[in-house]
Amino acid sequence: MTPPGDLKLGIIGLDTSHVLVFSDIFNNPASKLALKGARVTVAWPGGSPDIHSSISRIPGYTAELRDKFGVTIVDSPEAVAEACDAILLTSLDGRTHPGQFARIAKFGRPVFMDKPFAVSTADAKAIFATAKQHNVKLFSSSSLRFSEALVKVVTPETRPTVKGADFCGAAAHEPTNPGLYWYGIHAVEMLFTTMGRGCQSVRCVSNKDYDVATGSWADGRLGTVRGNRTGNYEMLGLVHFEKNTAVVNVQAQTKPFYASLSEAFLAFFQGGATPIDPEETIEIIRFIEAANESSANGGKEVKL
Repeated sequence: MTPPGDLKLGIIGLDTSHVLVFSDIFNNPASKLALKGARVTVAWPGGSPDIHSSISRIPGYTAELRDKFGVTIVDSPEAVAEACDAILLTSLDGRTHPGQFARIAKFGRPVFMDKPFAVSTADAKAIFATAKQHNVKLFSSSSLRFSEALVKVVTPETRPTVKGADFCGAAAHEPTNPGLYWYGIHAVEMLFTTMGRGCQSVRCVSNKDYDVATGSWADGRLGTVRGNRTGNYEMLGLVHFEKNTAVVNVQAQTKPFYASLSEAFLAFFQGGATPIDPEETIEIIRFIEAANESSANGGKEVKL
């Protein structure tokens, strides 16, 4: 039973382990990461039949949310929106986000949309246009944007002094969500958290094991993302300032980054400001789109 005054959270898309993490944080008082103020109460499984890692997870995650966390499973996104106060749209496949969001926008619930927000700039703009049409509060982000390792280095005070940055991390490929969209978006989000908006062009070189994308910002700064499909998959970064270079080591932090993300979207659902400018989210999607275009053309520069 949801405590009086707590928000009722609905989840759309049960094909990612993120739904177990979020449900544990909000529905398990014994969790070390437990947060008060909301409870996951309703969910719709979803799933993409042409992505094995999506459709194969649905039965197990659905059963766990129902049986372990007491979540009611319904048969449509609309049924989720009708029964909750705020929505976590966690569907693994970015291709599904425009259509799923269009189905729930009319209910006016605030929405956190998990990565990848979209798999094209056109889709990203369409989602925000739908949000504006229905006056829906919406944001999307990788959990890494809120990691302690990053926010301790890149603060409101230090961000204006950043001269450049380099991030690396895992970048498994999924043809339906190409290039850095699928998992490399984590490192891209960390780069934009650090550098801010203003990337003008991208060059990207790829092979079966790596992607290396270099963005050129309008003020002359350079930022890079290295996506790894072999070797180690650690999420790391170097942030270059005027007089020093700081290391961002996500593995060294003690607080899980999904706990930090949960705090961010809970505050947002409770009436707080939108954590990320929609234009920055669109630029992130365009950065990846341009990197894919560059990679397909032998690393040629692509304007954003």
